[in-house]
Amino acid sequence: MNAPFTDRRHAGQLLARKLLTYSRRDDVSVLALPRGGVPVALEVAECLEAPLDIFVVRKLGLPGHEEFAMGAVASGGIRVLNQEVIQKLRIPAAVIEAVTESEFSELHRRERVYGAGRPVRSFAGRVVIIVDDGMATGSSMEAAVAALREHNPARIVVAVPVTAVDTFARFSRIADEIVAVITPEPLSSVGEWYDSFPQLSDEDVHTLLAHAKHATSTTG
Repeated sequence: MNAPFTDRRHAGQLLARKLLTYSRRDDVSVLALPRGGVPVALEVAECLEAPLDIFVVRKLGLPGHEEFAMGAVASGGIRVLNQEVIQKLRIPAAVIEAVTESEFSELHRRERVYGAGRPVRSFAGRVVIIVDDGMATGSSMEAAVAALREHNPARIVVAVPVTAVDTFARFSRIADEIVAVITPEPLSSVGEWYDSFPQLSDEDVHTLLAHAKHATSTTG
């Protein structure tokens, strides 16, 4: 049985169809969560004829058990903690701080590599569509939304090809709008809904962003 999405580009094309109300508007920006969200967001941005930027977010995984997300950090010095997980597993504050420091270090490295250390454009008063390749717990996206609120956008739209039902419901309260192609129940992993779901490298992200910049320069 084939998965609903051939790959991330295909998922982005299907997702873009659900966002056509934002097409060809001069107040819309598309933000990708790297790495996996970049090819999805590229398709969305091209379809909507909107500018594409990236927004770096890192999950805070419990050492030795990274599947347990304690929270996430995002560009702008934002940290979101999952208090339910922290309290249930009795995670010491020292562990949280050590993981936070490590992930902020990697976040800053990626900002330098991707050239995303500062906002390319102001998001104040704009509609920001923030895209990833899917959400399970949504901790990374929650950190991104919290960080983006600091930029005073007019509207934050979370857009993903696939997300869990309960996560979709939670983000209907966190964001101004959430859009998804499918909301399967249960959802054990995002990758199971793709035929092809490879890990992306920094070089892959560079290539995709270069393509986006070239497309913008030739159509702008």
